[in-house]
Amino acid sequence: MFNPPEESLIVVKDLCKGFDDRGDGVLNNISINIKEGDLVSLIGPSGCGKSTFLRCLNCLELLDSGYIRIGDVELSRTDLSHRPDSKMLDSSHKMREKVGMVFQGYNNLFPHKTVIQNVMLALRVVKKMSEAEAGETSTRLLKKVGLESAADKYPSTLSGGESQRAAIARALAMNPKVMLYDEPTSALDPELVGEVLQVMKDLDSEGMTQIIVTHEMQFARDASDYIVFIDKGEIVEYDDGDILFSNPRNNRTKEFLRHFKGTGAAVNY
Repeated sequence: MFNPPEESLIVVKDLCKGFDDRGDGVLNNISINIKEGDLVSLIGPSGCGKSTFLRCLNCLELLDSGYIRIGDVELSRTDLSHRPDSKMLDSSHKMREKVGMVFQGYNNLFPHKTVIQNVMLALRVVKKMSEAEAGETSTRLLKKVGLESAADKYPSTLSGGESQRAAIARALAMNPKVMLYDEPTSALDPELVGEVLQVMKDLDSEGMTQIIVTHEMQFARDASDYIVFIDKGEIVEYDDGDILFSNPRNNRTKEFLRHFKGTGAAVNY
């Protein structure tokens, strides 16, 4: 039995996930430990498995084999012949409660509800808060992401950046241990990207554990505790941002980062 280090909030060991009949793996034996309070950026070419990794962490996809622990909740599977049983499904529900997720598109808010109603919904339905308590909590979270003045607006009136910040507030409402972001700025106009990234930096300063799939290389380098480069479903290299961008050890990492030279990503090697 794998015994992970107790100081790691997130432990992943030999995670595999595939989707086709040939058994080709989208994720191949992914192993990583993430400490509480870390901000980790996942980079790599499109289709390399970054989003699938996030979806396994919040149990939108069940791993084919391997081990995941978030906090005190463990999820393990030896192979696909071990069909999900009630214990595994129960663990996946508990793990999902520890994770907040913000998706790539910025149209994931309920359009018929105001911003504050979107944030309040889970507090009322899942946490069974009173309307007054849920409203107070939601107002505090909207203030945290700079949207207190937009509380009574409908999603259709928001900019893309505002919508993503509202989605972050909604995810934070469940008081997660970990925040996951799947390319949260990729659909935004360039002038709106900074306001979303700033929220992540603010959460980092407060000690929130965050894992971000991003193509914002300057942000990854400046804000991350470390960067993980994934290619073809494998962790190829991970290191401190300055080291990885200045002196990558793996040729696959070097080739990927060459595409960002001259784009303001400060690739120095």
